[in-house]
Amino acid sequence: MTKKRRKSSSDPDMRDEYDFASGVRGKYATRFAAGSNVVILDPDVAKRFGDSASVNDALRSLLDGGSAKPPPDLPRRSKHRRRRTPAER
Repeated sequence: MTKKRRKSSSDPDMRDEYDFASGVRGKYATRFAAGSNVVILDPDVAKRFGDSASVNDALRSLLDGGSAKPPPDLPRRSKHRRRRTPAER
């Protein structure tokens, strides 16, 4: 069974195969209007912070010139990896 093709709209960016029949209009509009900003941190940066509050504290510290406390130091790994013995391989 084939679907009826609707007359293409006047928008050149909309293809005929796009189907928004089951879409919900404005589903995320409230969240967007609230001003939530999503920022993707690199993995090495994300490891330094436990949660979003510590990231916000660090950013406020930079903006205020150092008035907020910095994030806690995490245990550091050695830059040099121990070589495995042949028995461990």
